[in-house]
Amino acid sequence: MFENLFKVLFDSDFTAVISVTDFLVCLIVSLVIGVLITLAYMYRTRYTKSFVVTLSLLPAVVCVVIMMVNGNVGTGVAVAGAFSLVRFRSVPGTAKEICTLFLAMGAGLIAGMGYIGFALLFTILMCVMFLIYNCLGFGTKKNNATFKTFTITIPEDLNYTEIFNDIFSEFTVSNELVKVKSTNMGSMFKLTYNVELRDVTREKEMIDKIRCRNGNLEIVVSRQETTVSEL
Repeated sequence: MFENLFKVLFDSDFTAVISVTDFLVCLIVSLVIGVLITLAYMYRTRYTKSFVVTLSLLPAVVCVVIMMVNGNVGTGVAVAGAFSLVRFRSVPGTAKEICTLFLAMGAGLIAGMGYIGFALLFTILMCVMFLIYNCLGFGTKKNNATFKTFTITIPEDLNYTEIFNDIFSEFTVSNELVKVKSTNMGSMFKLTYNVELRDVTREKEMIDKIRCRNGNLEIVVSRQETTVSEL
């Protein structure tokens, strides 16, 4: 009677039935895989609780779905369509988050097909490479401290198109005016520049010269960030 609870109503001689033991083994292994992937992702990464919980459970969810498809082509197509809809119901993520989500789904898919050893081997190798890339700083820009963003406030009577050209040519390798915003009822402008400094140690000297030019109004210097939505 107990075994009948785990049989589908439409079982036939042409349908392979998954035993409870096999189901539990695949599910437990998928949960372990989820924890391993999550721990690798959390290393030197800013994260939220909701994302890491989702990431740890995703392999198990994919594993169960693949086991339930069980060779049915029609069901497989429907499942693929359901997974594709998830992308349009979520906020844009970073390349790192997207990679870990695909990693979790791939591991869950392998486990769901019954290849437990391959699923564990795949997860361990990918997590090790993930940690190695993080430790080595793979892909990190060198001398990143030289890339800065300057936000400078000037009075409305100054010609912002070329007011700081001589200062930037002296202290920067390259500079670009990326944003102009009027403020204080139109009496002032806020200019945003992305610059690459020639010498980081001369940053204060550059700020002092800009202060003399803009009447000692507000100047904000921040690290230049790569846009989050770009991959």
